Amino acid sequence: MWGKFKEKFIGDKNFYKYVLCLAVPMIVQNTITSFVSFLDNIMVGQIGTEQMSGVAIVNQLMFVFNICIFGGVSGAGIFGTQYYGKGDYEGQKHAFRFKLYACLLITAMAVFLFSFFDTQLISLYLNDTGSVGDISLALKYGKEYIIIMILGLVPFAISQSYGSSVKETGQTFIPMLAGIAAVFTNLILDYLLIFGILGLPAMGVRGAAIATVIARFVECLIIVIWTHCHKEKNPYIINAYKSFFIPRKVLREIMKKGTPLMVNEMLWAAGMTVIVQCYAIRGLEVVAAQNISSTISNLFNTVYIQLGGCISIVVGQLLGAGRTKEARDADNKMIFFCVFCCVCISAIMVMVGRFFPSIYNTDERIKELARHFITIAALAMPLCSFSHCAYFTLRSGGKTIVTFLFDSVYTWVLVIPFAYALSHFTALPIVPIFFLVQFTEIVKVVIGFFMVKSDVWLQNIVGDTANA
Repeated sequence: MWGKFKEKFIGDKNFYKYVLCLAVPMIVQNTITSFVSFLDNIMVGQIGTEQMSGVAIVNQLMFVFNICIFGGVSGAGIFGTQYYGKGDYEGQKHAFRFKLYACLLITAMAVFLFSFFDTQLISLYLNDTGSVGDISLALKYGKEYIIIMILGLVPFAISQSYGSSVKETGQTFIPMLAGIAAVFTNLILDYLLIFGILGLPAMGVRGAAIATVIARFVECLIIVIWTHCHKEKNPYIINAYKSFFIPRKVLREIMKKGTPLMVNEMLWAAGMTVIVQCYAIRGLEVVAAQNISSTISNLFNTVYIQLGGCISIVVGQLLGAGRTKEARDADNKMIFFCVFCCVCISAIMVMVGRFFPSIYNTDERIKELARHFITIAALAMPLCSFSHCAYFTLRSGGKTIVTFLFDSVYTWVLVIPFAYALSHFTALPIVPIFFLVQFTEIVKVVIGFFMVKSDVWLQNIVGDTANA
């Protein structure tokens, strides 16, 4: 019994060495990013609940933009990964060009919305039914923050286009270095500009925004310069700008597979913000508490998010090389490893999470709400890790229509109506509402289990586009 279980779900030393070589730099990068966001959040929280809430709302909107960019690169990224596994660098070049087009289009749309509809977007999350904070001040600080953050959208889009292509080749170390440089730049400038250190003016939320924008440019410059200076490691970048042409057949296939994925990411991100808005109907203290909870949860979620991302690299390359049996075997082992790691991390988060809200300089009611949110998020983490792995498994084989149904349709058809009904039409307190909404993930886990088990995702999608 144990022998069969071990053979199916436990890899050997070389397997884990390869997975960790991919995953550790990504985990380190994102852990540092999340930790600096945590410190950034604390620094903004020191100057007031309204400032923290205004920044939190804008960051929720920026989250939608970030996920849309992720969707823009992910559609072409499926092809880029399989092209690399096949050794077709010309095909990977076409995928890279598509990413640039998609990301710049998404950025242009975001700049328009954030510039002309900032008040309306921020106001969606402000409700005066609570007993803590001034919503007019939260709106004021949110508008100050978003107008500066717009300047960082373009470098973020470019760095994601480059960074995702570099990771597809298995080189995760350089994006890690670029990310580390960016977050430390952000952290240092946050301290100097928010509080006015070394003779600089105390700029509050504007200082936080300026620090973030500068950090975006630092990350972009590092990864772009490195990529072009190491063409032997990134052969797809050679003559990438000599022409902006993408063969019609390749473009059609990327659009066919990539568009559902891009739309899925957009709808999923929008869905997450709608759920947060459902919580926000219960008052500004809920917005502030969820901001604290999500900041800390993101710090702990890094492991399963990045291990899930590694599935798309490892399994995608194997599928591109036509090694479907090895792809299935690697997927089983990586999913088990990811969920096992998250069970351990979840236990740690439950034990230490209740201490984090005490660091914030805010109302005690907000801190107590945040403690409950953190515990619930920790308990749901193993479920989220499995569904996340299932999503990337399906995506690695180009099953983007299936992932669309599995991810965004599920969110909009089940989770959002459930959250809306509980928050608007019941007298339940916010804590049990948050618990019930979080644990709708159980349904997604069951669906994901049967989808992965069906092997519908075992597909090579670049075999017929290589010579296009």
